[in-house]
Amino acid sequence: MSDPLSLGRLTGAVSHTRDATALTLRRRDAQAVLAAVTVGYFVVYLWAIGHLAPGLGGYDVTVVADPLSRLFEPALGPLSFTPVATVDIGPLTYLFSLNSIIGLAIAVLVGLNLAVTYLAWTQPTACGLGQSSSGVIASLPAVLSGTACCGPVVLIVLGIQASSVLLTAFQFLLPVAVVMLVGSLVLVGRQVDPHLLSSTRD
Repeated sequence: MSDPLSLGRLTGAVSHTRDATALTLRRRDAQAVLAAVTVGYFVVYLWAIGHLAPGLGGYDVTVVADPLSRLFEPALGPLSFTPVATVDIGPLTYLFSLNSIIGLAIAVLVGLNLAVTYLAWTQPTACGLGQSSSGVIASLPAVLSGTACCGPVVLIVLGIQASSVLLTAFQFLLPVAVVMLVGSLVLVGRQVDPHLLSSTRD
């Protein structure tokens, strides 16, 4: 049997996190943090996995035959997928794949973490977060999720012999990163009082 007190705390934490997230989407300053972090992380993510690179100039879009069926086709590993479209945008070349969708989802989680943390640190007396640093946890999954996609390539560059055990370990870094991001969001969100914060100006 689950402890009713623990279940109540979990429900309260999730409810506070939901309210804090909603407040983040209403306040202009928090929206700016969310947008900047999400876009910045997404660009770095795409660059790290090699799906955003310097181009040769010009503007063009090339789509592979039967893109929907090839969208889930693995590339280097279980969490790396084959690009189904190439977009040339002047000095940049962008490769669209399922990794773009995964990367965008992670970028939004990272953005929410830092936006909610921003709200908490701007109102420490209201939130009771003056001594807490749980929002900093968001930075670790950001590093892990990038490593999960390009880890094997990094090993090759460093000249390290990648055993099957080591390569298998890399595929679990991305799910771990997502779990850590959600966990850190709840840790910070449960300490935010959206009723007190919403009374402040944007």
